[in-house]
Amino acid sequence: MYLPGDFREDRTEVLHQTMRQIGAAIVVGQGPDGLIASHVPIELDTAAEPHGTLRCHFAKANPQAAALRDGQELLVIFQGPQSYISPNWYPSKHQTGKAVPTWNYVAIHAYGTATTFDDPAKLQTHLAAMTDHFESPYELPWKLADAPADYIAAMCRGIIGIEMPITRLEGKWKMSQNKSEHDAAGVINGLRAQGNEVMADLVTQAVKQTQ
Repeated sequence: MYLPGDFREDRTEVLHQTMRQIGAAIVVGQGPDGLIASHVPIELDTAAEPHGTLRCHFAKANPQAAALRDGQELLVIFQGPQSYISPNWYPSKHQTGKAVPTWNYVAIHAYGTATTFDDPAKLQTHLAAMTDHFESPYELPWKLADAPADYIAAMCRGIIGIEMPITRLEGKWKMSQNKSEHDAAGVINGLRAQGNEVMADLVTQAVKQTQ
């Protein structure tokens, strides 16, 4: 990923927190006919150093499952909040006319060598950990044990687990950090006028860190 210094995010705790918040990712690997990708929810295990381990699962009918070989490097892409940025929001545009549109976004790329697993106990441990994370906001969270054991066992026979220790982790917060203080303020005001408070807050935080 192209990472100009203004936009680079290297803090592991920030990257991990954001990956958990995003929840799902694009798993990109090499298939028999070229690149192949799947969109899946992700379990992040932060215990392993230095960057943690990702786990997910594919349906066995997914052609990427057949194409995935132990030892294959994968790229896992987490796409966070994003927004179009109008040049009309920059005060400098109204003074000089020298402004063009751009796009602000959060993106995280995780790389590593994948292995597969189909042991029923390990699959259920993975599914339980992932479900517990996504169910945690609810007052009465659903648990894997809420479903009949034979039903879960049958579902597990239809999937294959993927485990990837992260060997390289890149984060990009493109949030107008390369703009002047006045133009960055214009971006924040423009986003808030659209009701995009999430992006406005992200730009505010990112700009403060560069000051």
